[in-house]
Amino acid sequence: MPHPRTRFRALVVALTAFAITTSGATAAHAAPSEAELKKKIDKASEQLEDVTEQYNKLRLDAKATKADAAKLEASLKPAQAALAAATAKVQTIATTTYMQGRTGAMTVLVSGDSATLLERLAVLDQITKSNQQDIDTFTETTTTFAERKAALKVTQDKQAAQATELVNRKKKIEGDLDDLYDMREAAYGSATEDSGSYTGVIPDIPGTAGKAVTFAFNQIGKPYGYGDDGPNSYDCSGLTSAAWAAAGKSLPHNAAAQYSATVRIKKADLQPGDLVFYRSNGHVALYVGDGKIIDAPSAGRDVLYRGMNIMTPNGYGRVK
Repeated sequence: MPHPRTRFRALVVALTAFAITTSGATAAHAAPSEAELKKKIDKASEQLEDVTEQYNKLRLDAKATKADAAKLEASLKPAQAALAAATAKVQTIATTTYMQGRTGAMTVLVSGDSATLLERLAVLDQITKSNQQDIDTFTETTTTFAERKAALKVTQDKQAAQATELVNRKKKIEGDLDDLYDMREAAYGSATEDSGSYTGVIPDIPGTAGKAVTFAFNQIGKPYGYGDDGPNSYDCSGLTSAAWAAAGKSLPHNAAAQYSATVRIKKADLQPGDLVFYRSNGHVALYVGDGKIIDAPSAGRDVLYRGMNIMTPNGYGRVK
């Protein structure tokens, strides 16, 4: 296998040739330096992480859509039962009307003496109202049934479209990952930039937050994996959701959704177990105390324990 530096030089040559081909520049143009390539890799990593979080959001939406579809499907059953009952009543009304003909009501009126006329009129009115109620029920149930069935179809179509988009997005992420790994390996000699599990002392933090923090420390050194929430690899929101799941709390597997699911706090109020959000909620990390975080940075890198000022945070959250 070629030495990493040899592969890096080959990549530089390839990038230079590409620049010449696409821009018409001369060979005098300098090839990108290792620092420039690192900058491009970091930018690509952030873009890829953004796509990963969008992928996670789509998975949450698809899960919610599936739940909606199940509820709609279940709601059709009582509607169908009501429809069958109303249909039977309407059929009974129709049969009775046919058998009695136009003389049905008159028969009720003329039978008996005048002393019970008001009573017979009240009975007739009640029969009429009852029949109309059955007809109204039939109409309403039929309409409701059709509306719910149409809503179910719309939901199912939405779910199918989301599933297709997930597949396409997944393929793109996989392709971007392969390219990014090749670039990082050419630049650094390894597809993984940072590695090694944590061998220091894990802080003793009481309560559920302590369980989340201890879990996160034990994941240090495990690789980044898009859409993953363990146990062997993680993306940023997958790590924080898994850490708090170990503490008995549920967080959605998406950084932006975790921002919405947590209580806003100030930087001065940060405690171990709180979440730190970056890049307009495109990245999230677990605060573990002393100005440090544990996070799954990006493709080609391992879960890290590092200072929280990796970039400017845009918010802080406390798990409810």
